[in-house]
Amino acid sequence: MQKKFVPFFLFLLLASFAKTGLAQVPGDTTRRIDIIIADRYNYQKVEGVGDLISLAGNVRLRQGKTLFYCDSAVVHQAANTLEAFGNIHINDADSVHTYAQYLKYFGQTKLAVLKNKVRLTDGKAVLTTNDLEYNTATHIGNYVNGGRVVNGKTVLTSTEADYYGETRDIIFRKKVVLTDPSYKVNTDTLLYNTYTEIARFLSPTTIVTDGRTVKTSEGYYDLRNKTAEFGKRPVVDDKDYNITADRLAFDNASGFSDALGNVVYKTKDTANTSVILANRLQANNKTGAVLATQKPLMIIKQGRDSIYIAADTLYTAKLTDLEKERPVPNIFDSAFGVKPPVVNTKDSSNNRFIEAYYNVRIFSDSMQAVGDSMFYSFRDSAFRLFKSPVVWSQENQVTGDTIYLYTHQQKPQKFFAFENAIAISKAQKDLFNQVKGTTIQGDFKEGRIDFFSARGSAENIYYATDEDSSFLGVNRSTSDVIDVYFKDQKPHKVVLRNNLQGTIYPMRQVNHGEMRVRGFQWYEDRRPKTKFELFGQ
Repeated sequence: MQKKFVPFFLFLLLASFAKTGLAQVPGDTTRRIDIIIADRYNYQKVEGVGDLISLAGNVRLRQGKTLFYCDSAVVHQAANTLEAFGNIHINDADSVHTYAQYLKYFGQTKLAVLKNKVRLTDGKAVLTTNDLEYNTATHIGNYVNGGRVVNGKTVLTSTEADYYGETRDIIFRKKVVLTDPSYKVNTDTLLYNTYTEIARFLSPTTIVTDGRTVKTSEGYYDLRNKTAEFGKRPVVDDKDYNITADRLAFDNASGFSDALGNVVYKTKDTANTSVILANRLQANNKTGAVLATQKPLMIIKQGRDSIYIAADTLYTAKLTDLEKERPVPNIFDSAFGVKPPVVNTKDSSNNRFIEAYYNVRIFSDSMQAVGDSMFYSFRDSAFRLFKSPVVWSQENQVTGDTIYLYTHQQKPQKFFAFENAIAISKAQKDLFNQVKGTTIQGDFKEGRIDFFSARGSAENIYYATDEDSSFLGVNRSTSDVIDVYFKDQKPHKVVLRNNLQGTIYPMRQVNHGEMRVRGFQWYEDRRPKTKFELFGQ
């Protein structure tokens, strides 16, 4: 193969230019475009333009720490500009490498205008476009006619973008799309760092991933660690739930999420739709467990009626997961005379429970209750109320150490009060029909109290009335069993069974303030009067 040699006199000229450079910036190697080498060289002096140096074949030039490679180039010494053609490569201090087929470079401002198959890489990400401006002094580049950035498995496209080489940040604008094996993001403005792989959202943004859609206007997504945080009332639409809050944080690796400020969490079960309102809500998206604090309120919807539950803390999760940790007692004992509901085990909406702790308050149109703690199963639609619970239905109140309240379609169906059980019905101001027993069980009909029976050292105080509802007297008695039948929400008939002892007093011959069974308390001041009393409590 015949070797190509640069003629000696041309070599001297190149050496001369390399030493002297541009006349207007003698000795300034940071601003001067130096010619390092080329296969062919041509010098031309153009009137009104100045000296032009044409280079071809393996051209290499330098300005400061920036190296230029190309197939051919024209250097305008007076203007300190460079025009290059074919297989262009700009090595910007070994930090950023840019490639193209055409280059116009302005040495004074260090601005490179690149066209045709432009590619920029910082060692992590690769930016491609057809038109790019890049400044070798500030290490800032931008495109305005569409481009694409690939960083590992992440791909970003947009109409416009600004690249900052010092920080490895890229600001994408107009029709921005980020795609990842697990995510797709659509927005109008996005800040992305090629080293940290964190995407920050600066305008309305939609994120779609694994059956979940997130809409937000502020926040970030860490694609490397699979964590995210969103602000300005983001909305998450998942296959199982919908959630809105002032701020939301996700960790997809662990499955945990944290929502803060005016949280609204709604399940999508058509059979048992529930809504949770709280100021903080933490969830495990892998197990479906949800913990609500800071004034939480749950609404259980079924049919036209709803049950509202408020407490200091609310927790809901899958019943089958709970049963793996501890047994859940079957409260449908045959002795109670309650038939267990027919449960479709394949229906996931039944596979949930609710636990409420401290200052529990429950409201529905037909029933209200308070207590220290509560357990509710969607499988049996039964409330377990613990530690001094109170249940109300119309003018009737039931208390006990523990109360089981069975419901059907969100209406009370049956109750059991255990230990120190007392049922009270208001007959008139300061006059109360009362029944006390070790246990009291009762039935509801169409959501209204219909019957109850007290057993075990039962006591009774009953105000008898005539057909005109005038009081005839007051009966105070004890028995093994006392059954009370209701009509129009008031005691209509009292039946005492076994070991009956009692006295009937005329109305004017007793102190009605003393007509009280042991442990009597009328808790009307604790009763939630409307559902709105539960909000913000």
